[in-house]
Amino acid sequence: MQMVTQNPQDPAFVADPYPFYHRIRAMGDLVRWQDYDLTVATSHAAVGALIRDTRLGRETPEELRQTPPQHLAPFYAVEDHSMLELERPRHTRLRGLVLRAFTSRGIAALAPEIEALSHTLIDGFPAGPFDLLDRYARHVPVIVIARLLGVPEATAPDLLRWSGAMTGMYRAGRTLADEVAAAGAAADFSDFLRDHIDRRRRDPGDDLLSHLIAAHADGDRLSEPEMIATAILLLNAGHEATVHALGNAVNVLLGTRMRPDDPAATVEEALRFDPPLHLFTRWVYEPLTFMGHDFARGDRVGLLLGATNRDPSVYEDPDRFDPGRWARHAPAPHLAFGAGPHFCVGAPLARMEMQIALRVLFDRCPDLALAEQPQVADIYHFRGLRRLLVTT
Repeated sequence: MQMVTQNPQDPAFVADPYPFYHRIRAMGDLVRWQDYDLTVATSHAAVGALIRDTRLGRETPEELRQTPPQHLAPFYAVEDHSMLELERPRHTRLRGLVLRAFTSRGIAALAPEIEALSHTLIDGFPAGPFDLLDRYARHVPVIVIARLLGVPEATAPDLLRWSGAMTGMYRAGRTLADEVAAAGAAADFSDFLRDHIDRRRRDPGDDLLSHLIAAHADGDRLSEPEMIATAILLLNAGHEATVHALGNAVNVLLGTRMRPDDPAATVEEALRFDPPLHLFTRWVYEPLTFMGHDFARGDRVGLLLGATNRDPSVYEDPDRFDPGRWARHAPAPHLAFGAGPHFCVGAPLARMEMQIALRVLFDRCPDLALAEQPQVADIYHFRGLRRLLVTT
């Protein structure tokens, strides 16, 4: 296995990580990324197989678990009940109960609200240059999630602040200050949701928190910590991933002078071309040999989603943004939402939000244009913009 070095905070890498991905993919399906001290899978075949293999997972092996430092206790009080961090049987149980509340019918019913919200936000665009992330991309998903959960839309600034602080735990080069901020946000977010869960127990409504309280199977119900962790996961994923995905999509459309004439194909291509999550790690649970490499229990593997979505063995001319490829033929599904047991539970909502928000934006603002070169945020292993200054 070849070794590679690449600082994930290097400005050139932050601006464009794809040349690095092409370089290491040519070295093999598996390489050792020294900066992370991590074996990473680079190809569509390798990532696709490992992400579905139940011999690997997100939950830390029992013998490797450590008590978190005291300053991070509030953060891990949430993480310890998050679907994203659990495996069978806890993950299966929790996901099944959540899906009883997070139904496709309920998500589809949000379409008119998302369309109306998009129009309302566009009505408020200023006359001069403005940051589309602040005025549009951040507001669509956070307001939709607030409505879905049944919490006041006026709390959106708090939700955004808490979400941004918590997801800072997953970024390269995090500091002690980042950890303290994440723990504080987790505590505040949990208190906020605990209060709303209490209210919904007394006065149920037609919202996700009420449905999570009512969801049960064979007498089993979600505990309060599980409900809190689920609500936070949906908000954090909906904010961090969908905001970045929407911003990245607008950026590439404006850069290529394209319009989302086929919103569904445009969204799929945008998610393939520049996904919001580039690195997803998993633990090895039992010894296995994969593509010539022996893994032991307790090893960690990084799945480079950003690399696999540009694999030339799967996608013709992968560095070209081409929504038409999804109409001409059926390429292998991209892995922006993951796959297997941990396939993103919010993927249908994220797709719908992006399709509607892009269509309405370009219909209402046919002269939308970049006012400056977009600024990429230093937030790896996420991929998104720090600012997207535009004019209408």
